[in-house]
Amino acid sequence: MAKIKYYYDTETCRYERVKTSPIELVVNGLGLLFVCVIFGIFFAWTYLTVFPSPNEQKLMKENQELLYHYNNMNKELTSLQEMMTALQTRDDDIYRTIFEAEPIPMEIRQAGTGGSQKFKDLLDDRLEREKLIINSLNKIDAIKRQMYIQSKSFDEIVDLAKSKQQMLAHIPAIQPVANKELKRLASGYGMRFHPILKVRRMHTGCDFSAPVGTPIYATGDGKVIKVQRSRRGYGNQVEIDHGFGYITKYAHLSEFKVRRGQKVKRGQIIGRVGNSGLSVAPHLHYEVIYKNRKVNPVNYFFNDLTDQQYDELVKISSQENQSLGW
Repeated sequence: MAKIKYYYDTETCRYERVKTSPIELVVNGLGLLFVCVIFGIFFAWTYLTVFPSPNEQKLMKENQELLYHYNNMNKELTSLQEMMTALQTRDDDIYRTIFEAEPIPMEIRQAGTGGSQKFKDLLDDRLEREKLIINSLNKIDAIKRQMYIQSKSFDEIVDLAKSKQQMLAHIPAIQPVANKELKRLASGYGMRFHPILKVRRMHTGCDFSAPVGTPIYATGDGKVIKVQRSRRGYGNQVEIDHGFGYITKYAHLSEFKVRRGQKVKRGQIIGRVGNSGLSVAPHLHYEVIYKNRKVNPVNYFFNDLTDQQYDELVKISSQENQSLGW
């Protein structure tokens, strides 16, 4: 019930009732309505903020779940990246070291493709979770590129392994004559006394004393590149090209069992011990030539000796004595 207002009229000395004009009623009504609307909006906003609608609650729950799964996926991507880094390190430091291959440069392993600009279409779309999405896509893209490079590296390692297996069969690896008791090595590689001149000179191979006719074995797979008879120097000799930079020479032979151009296998008889050329006693002069440089043959007698026998043979070969031929 509306309150009735009065005012005191000094002329009539009476209280007169205040009369409200229609305009004032309209203004007052509008003012009241405006205040009600403001309060209504405030209370509605407060309610919606504190008490979201069912749809909003559903969306909020979905966002939380998506964020949870994104964080898990990000952890998996980080773990995958760490595994890839471990593979790269193992590839460079172990596999490529074993097969004497150069490591892959890091700038190739980490080859970039423009970063987030690769996903320019997503940037143009202005997605709500743009940074999260592009960050994940960049990680996936980087891992994909590194996996591709690593797969190519492993293909190369497989080829190197096959080549290494072939190389191990070809390089000199046994003694050229039977010498299980280590008694036949008469003179080693290094400065030795010349058998004729009686002065110290560089002896570029190993001398194995043995009776004439003792079998001589190819020390590795290869191809015979020289079969030569001579009464001077090395006398009758055979040379085998093993590939991979290795050549072996067998000198002072009495008999040949191979011909030039013939392929031979490790352990195959290629000739027999003799006393031809510049020789003072029946023996085999054996040399290993690696990349046109004569090296110590003792370093290549590892396939048919135990560690103890090898150490003993190294000691014997290091003794400075007179060689049996030149």
